Amino acid sequence: MNKMTFEKLQYNELKEIVQSYCVSSLGKKLLDKMEPSSHLQVVKNRLNETTEARAILNTGTTVPFQGLTNIEIIIQNLEKGMMLGASELVSVSDFLRGCRRVNKFMMDKEFIAPVLSSYANSISEFIKLEEEINLSIKGDRVDSSASRELRRIRNSIETFEEKIKERLNKFLNSSANKKYIQEFFISKKDDRYTIPIKASYKNQIQGTIVEVSSKGTTVFIEPHSVAKLTAELASLKAEEEIEEYQILATLSGMVMENIQEMKINLEVISQYDMVFAKAKFSKQIDGIEPKLNDHGYIKLVNCKYPLLSGEVVPLDFEIGKNYRSLIITGPNAGGKTVVLKTIGLLTLATMSGFHITADKETEISVFDHIFVDIGDNQSMENALSTFSSHMKNLSEIMRMSTNSTLLLFDEIGSGTEPNEGSALAISILEEFYHMGCITVATTHYGEIKRFSETHPDFMNAAMQFNSETLEPKYKLLIGKSGESNALWISKKMNIREHVLQRAKAYMENKEYQLQMVNEDKIRKPKIIKEKTKTKVDYQKGDRVQLLDHDDVGIVFKEVDNYDNVVVFYNDEFVPVNVKRLALELSAKELYPEGYDLETLFVDYDTRKMQHDIERGSKKALRKIHKEIRNRK
Repeated sequence: MNKMTFEKLQYNELKEIVQSYCVSSLGKKLLDKMEPSSHLQVVKNRLNETTEARAILNTGTTVPFQGLTNIEIIIQNLEKGMMLGASELVSVSDFLRGCRRVNKFMMDKEFIAPVLSSYANSISEFIKLEEEINLSIKGDRVDSSASRELRRIRNSIETFEEKIKERLNKFLNSSANKKYIQEFFISKKDDRYTIPIKASYKNQIQGTIVEVSSKGTTVFIEPHSVAKLTAELASLKAEEEIEEYQILATLSGMVMENIQEMKINLEVISQYDMVFAKAKFSKQIDGIEPKLNDHGYIKLVNCKYPLLSGEVVPLDFEIGKNYRSLIITGPNAGGKTVVLKTIGLLTLATMSGFHITADKETEISVFDHIFVDIGDNQSMENALSTFSSHMKNLSEIMRMSTNSTLLLFDEIGSGTEPNEGSALAISILEEFYHMGCITVATTHYGEIKRFSETHPDFMNAAMQFNSETLEPKYKLLIGKSGESNALWISKKMNIREHVLQRAKAYMENKEYQLQMVNEDKIRKPKIIKEKTKTKVDYQKGDRVQLLDHDDVGIVFKEVDNYDNVVVFYNDEFVPVNVKRLALELSAKELYPEGYDLETLFVDYDTRKMQHDIERGSKKALRKIHKEIRNRK
């Protein structure tokens, strides 16, 4: 199966609904990876699992999945050589206890669900390991009962802590120290017991400053009287950490010894979670296990599209026995696309082991491939038209299809000239038929409908339409062609009867009525003579107005073959179309006869330089040579 099929048929959305019934990430992960199977026996097994799980749920009992956590990451860390922490060991214990509960529950369901019950035989029990973890770890912390040494160390720690607090309380209660003390309580700073002392008296107290308050008014001092006890306490805590480490390492080793059996437990529990999620979904939709085959026969009886809520018109459909290609016609928004999606999604659901909403006479075929061409596949990235992208998709489908393929085409051949589109669609449908595919296609083209009527292995179907209310009924009628709904609608909209009759005749024989209309009845438009615009012959030196800039310039070059005039504007020579110019004053009006117009387009410095050169000025020549050297 390809991703486009899943996307167009909304298969992943259906899986998400089923995933919501899982009680842990174990089943969700398994469902996420699962895809429809093209093997008949695999599909039978999947459906049977769902049916057995549904039978267990129907008894009113609840599967004891409580407390089951996903320990995949814990197992991976352990295999990498990492030691497990206290909380991770508790998760392992919870998982093992959950496995025992599920095992006992499923073993008691042998008569209701023999196959699912047999899976429980693969679940291993680790009662001794559970007990060791529960004895050693309590409240995500290594308990003192885990070993005699740990109990001894912690008892010693408590004794030293009591001695330290006793000496500090004696310090606090001493009248000689009252004036030094900021607040009368014992404060623990960095695992050291301190007394808050006023900063101004810090040198009056024998001890070590451990911390200073943010404002600097208080210093936390560890008195010398408890320093030795604190050091011994730190030594005991280091011993405590070493002992805890050894206990955690021992327990991690016990888990590691049984890691393969735990992996099997994880797989079985994941499978159970996924199967019972399917069963809960089946119960929610009142689903059934359809009959199966692998020769392309599909029979849907009162089937409903699983993603539609509310009142859904059930679908009755059949293909693969008396005909292998079905052509569906009918109005827009009449439900043709929903029919295609229902056929495709129910087939995918069945091949995934999901129950479907249908009557028990329903039968679904298992296919190697399911391909769809539904909706507008226009590609903005590749600049392909709707028709081109459809043809590209059909070409790929044709390349990959076999005689075990279900094809679902929406509006085949559309998006181009109707005669070419219908002829191409018929040829494509024929090719898929010769390849042995099962094909369901929708169309508006009458030619495809007529081809289907004449072909012995094709069948027509139509979406029912209420001609009185102009509303679709969303019901498929196999063996019937779609009505000319355009004429019905036009009649209801009060289009003249003779117009409708003429349209109907054109549909049948294409003999068009080419009679001429009386010219007296034709309203002809008045012919208005356009005022001819006087053409201006622009000359060099004319001052013109540039309409786009609302400014003036001087004509440098007359009109060329493209009606463009070169205008000297803002010290630049700009080509401007004559339509964007207006004559302000001609050169004859502006300058006397014999005036050198070239000087209009040269600045003063350039004119002076030319004059100096003409009279042989050495200064001008030196300036020119200097400019040449600078350019080099």
